[in-house]
Amino acid sequence: MPESRKGVLYGIAAYTMWGLFPLYWPLVKPSAPVEILAHRMAWSLVAVVAILAIRRHWSWFRQIMRQPRILALLVVAAVVISVNWGLYIYAVNTGRVVEAALGYFINPLVSVLFGVMVLRERLRRWQWVAVALGAVAVLVLAVDYGRPPWIALVLAFSFAVYGLVKKTANVGAAESLTMETLLLLAPALAYLIMLEQNGTATFGHNGPLHAALLAAAGVVTAVPLLCFTAAAIRVPLTVIGLLQYIAPTLQFLCGVLIIKEVMPASRWIGFAIVWAGLAVFSWDSLRTARLARRAALAMETVAPPQVQPERSST
Repeated sequence: MPESRKGVLYGIAAYTMWGLFPLYWPLVKPSAPVEILAHRMAWSLVAVVAILAIRRHWSWFRQIMRQPRILALLVVAAVVISVNWGLYIYAVNTGRVVEAALGYFINPLVSVLFGVMVLRERLRRWQWVAVALGAVAVLVLAVDYGRPPWIALVLAFSFAVYGLVKKTANVGAAESLTMETLLLLAPALAYLIMLEQNGTATFGHNGPLHAALLAAAGVVTAVPLLCFTAAAIRVPLTVIGLLQYIAPTLQFLCGVLIIKEVMPASRWIGFAIVWAGLAVFSWDSLRTARLARRAALAMETVAPPQVQPERSST
C-alpha cells in the first residue's frame, strides 16, 4: 500500500476515534468529570510509557530535561490540555455534545486567528471571510443559547493554544504526551487519593467493568494520537486539514442522533454559518496548495539544466 494511502487511513482512524468519544465517557459514570480526568492523566502515562518501552526510545527524555525552555512549554501544554480534556468530559457527561462539537468546528478558524495575532502571519482575503463567518456564527448561537457558547469557545481556544505551544516546542507526539502526563501525574494522584480517603472514589467500587473502562482511558487517549502522528508524517497538511472535520462531524451526529439533543431552527442556522465558513476556509486552502504546486512545477520546467563542469584529464 502506498505511504500516502496509509497516511489517509491512519488519519481517518484517528479522527473517527476522537469523533466517537461522546459514546465512551458516559460509560464511566458515576465517576465525576474531574475524577475521570485524573484517571485519564494517570492511565495515559502508563499507556505511552508502555509504547515507548516497546520502541526502546528513551534518549529524548534527557535532551528535554536539559532544555528549560522546552520543558516550560510542555508545562503550559499540560495545563492547557488538562483544561481541554476536563471540559470536554464535562460537556459530554452533561448532555452538551453539540456545543462541544461546535468548539472543534471553529478550532481551525481560531488557530488561523492565532497565527495572525501571535505569529504575525498575514491572512488571505478568503481566510478573513471564513473567520468573519465564524464570528457571526458564534453571535447567532449566543442569541440561541441565551449566553455565549462558552464550552465551545474554551474548547476551541484551549486546543488552539495547545497546538501553538506544541508547534513551538517541536516535540514528538508520544514524547510530548509522556512529559505532559508525567507533569500532571502528581496532582492527578493526589486528587484520586483524596477521593479514596473521603470515601467518594468510584474506581474499584463499581465493579470490574467500570474499573476497566476507567483504566482503558489511557489507551483511548494514546492510540488515536499515535494514529494522527502516523498520518501527519505521510500526508500533506492540506489533507490533514480536511480530515480533521471528521471528528466534530461525528460528535455532532452523536449529539443529535444518539443523545437526542434539542436543535431549534436558530441553532441550525448558527451551525450552517459555521459550516459555510469552514467550506470557504477549506476551498481557499486547497486552491492555495494547488497554485503553489503549479508554481513549483513551472519553476522546475523553466529552470536551466545544471551543467556539470568538465574534469581535466591528467
